[in-house]
Amino acid sequence: MSPNAPLTQTLLVFPARAFVATDGVADGDPISFADELVMDDVYQLDHDARRARLGLALPAEADQPTDAAATTFSVSADSELGRPGNILHLDSCLTLMTPDSTTFEALILVEVEDGAVAEIYFLPLATLLPRTDYRLVGVDRQTATTRLAEVACVSFTRGTHITMASGKQVPIEHLKVGDKVLTRDDGPQEIRWIGQTTLRASGAFAPVMIRKDALHNENDLIVSPDHRIFVYQRQDRIGAGRAEVLVKVRHLINGDSVIQLDGGFVEYFQLLFDDHQIIYAEGIAAESLLMDPRTRPAIPGAPGATRHNYRPHLAYEVQESLLSSPDAVALLRRASTSH
Repeated sequence: MSPNAPLTQTLLVFPARAFVATDGVADGDPISFADELVMDDVYQLDHDARRARLGLALPAEADQPTDAAATTFSVSADSELGRPGNILHLDSCLTLMTPDSTTFEALILVEVEDGAVAEIYFLPLATLLPRTDYRLVGVDRQTATTRLAEVACVSFTRGTHITMASGKQVPIEHLKVGDKVLTRDDGPQEIRWIGQTTLRASGAFAPVMIRKDALHNENDLIVSPDHRIFVYQRQDRIGAGRAEVLVKVRHLINGDSVIQLDGGFVEYFQLLFDDHQIIYAEGIAAESLLMDPRTRPAIPGAPGATRHNYRPHLAYEVQESLLSSPDAVALLRRASTSH
């Protein structure tokens, strides 16, 4: 990844045909973009529906306004769905309601090829069940960028101990703007902004727990699923071709030492510095919030630049395929041990 390479994000989505209207004006049709939707139509998720990876690539930095929210992407090269290079539009945020009046939100993304719609993708922000009625009760173009930003924002949960510049371990909810945190690359750095949100712990927002000592962590570490941790391998046990790697925690889920906590609500905290940093949480090196056009809508009022500059450690992220082994966590633990 070079300084001019596009930022990418992977979303686990359904093709539109997996979510079909069973009652109403659009009866028999798959979910579509905002202009074609009719309020109060009822949809169901196909019982064989399977999420697949949709890779979003932001345009190179030189091609984007620095203060613009991202609504247009392209399909990235590692995407399971779509054709790499095709345009992707973030169309809208839908509100769906079950018969017991519980509401859920979902994002609609539209792939365009040669000026025409090639495919529509459906990203529920909570876990939807097959053979359940979901009535369309809201379509909002404005909140879509905020919801996608919340997915992209890496977050720690309440109670996470952060290592301060003094070496003291402080629960994240006790931190204040201006406090100095120990960073891997730049020593003590002041916190510029702290975010706090409570979300339904489901789907794209269900946190991941790395159990105590799984990666030499002092306590359980619970973070958002796309949060990246930093591992220095004394031996390259996963075949990354380098010692330093960034790993998304959701790629480490094994049902044992790393699990996803789906259900209830989760309180998330975000830490923003002048630059994107690697800090220490429960003894694990983990990234801070990266400010870019994806995340900017979720951090209103944050001071300083509207985009973080490129940092060399961003090139260290490894692909999911290198972590497909069921003992990937154990391999990383051994790789980071001095003996």
